[in-house]
Amino acid sequence: MTSSVASYPSLAGKTVVISGGGSGIGESITCHFARQGAKVGFLDIADDPSNALVESLTGEGHVVQYIHCDVTDTAALQAAIGQISQDFGPVGVLVNNAAHDQRHKLEDVTPDYWDQRIAINIKHQFFAAQAVVEDMKKIGGGSIINMGSTSWMIGNGGMACYTAAKSAVLGLSRSLARDLGEFNIRVNSIAPGWIMTERQKQLWLTPEGEADIFKHQCLKRFLVPEDIARPALFFASDESAACTNQSYVVDGGWT
Repeated sequence: MTSSVASYPSLAGKTVVISGGGSGIGESITCHFARQGAKVGFLDIADDPSNALVESLTGEGHVVQYIHCDVTDTAALQAAIGQISQDFGPVGVLVNNAAHDQRHKLEDVTPDYWDQRIAINIKHQFFAAQAVVEDMKKIGGGSIINMGSTSWMIGNGGMACYTAAKSAVLGLSRSLARDLGEFNIRVNSIAPGWIMTERQKQLWLTPEGEADIFKHQCLKRFLVPEDIARPALFFASDESAACTNQSYVVDGGWT
C-alpha cells in the first residue's frame, strides 16, 4: 500500500462484496479494500482481467475471490453473494459498483433496451442490498455503498436511460438508509464525476471533452479510479460510523 493511503483498522478481516470489481473504478476499489486487510469477494463478467487481478492480489498475500456473475441475473447475483458469505463469513460491506454508461439516441431505445439499462445500473443495487441485510444484522451492522453519477446533475445528454437510473441511486440509497438504520446498517452513495478509466479514455475522451474538464472542474487535473476508492474506504470504515443517508460527490468541483 502506498504511504499516501489512510489505514482503516476496522476494515481488517471484514468481508467485503464489490460488484463490477475487476476493472476500472471497481478494480481500484477491490485493490484498496484488499490492501486494508479485508476479505474481498468481487463479481464481474470479464474473466481475463478479473483472474489477473486475483492472481496479483493473492500474490501480495491478500484474501480475494472472484466470481463470474452477470448482475442483471438476480438469482445468480444473490447466489454469488451467498457464496462469498459462506466462504469468508458474514458480509459487512457491500459496494454496488457495477454499471454501464453506454450512449444511446432517444429514437433508438426499445422497451427491452430500457429494461437492460435499468437492470445493470440500478436494479442489481437493490437486490444485492437485499442479499446482505441478514448478514449485516447478524454482525451488528454494516455499510452499503451505492455508486451513482454526476451525469444527471450536470444534465448530460445522449444517455437518458443511464442518467435516469443513476439519478434513482440517490432515492434508493436514502430509502434504504431509513429502513435499515435501526439495525446499524448505513447506506450512502458516491457520485463520481468523469473518472479517467481506460474505457473512458478509449471510447469517450476527445480534445473537446478534455477542454470541458479543465473548463468546468475546479481541480485542473484528470480524476482517476483511486479518487473513488478512497472515499469508499471511508464510508465502509468505522471512521464514518455516524454517516448514513448521504450522497458524496467526487467530481473535482464540476457540479
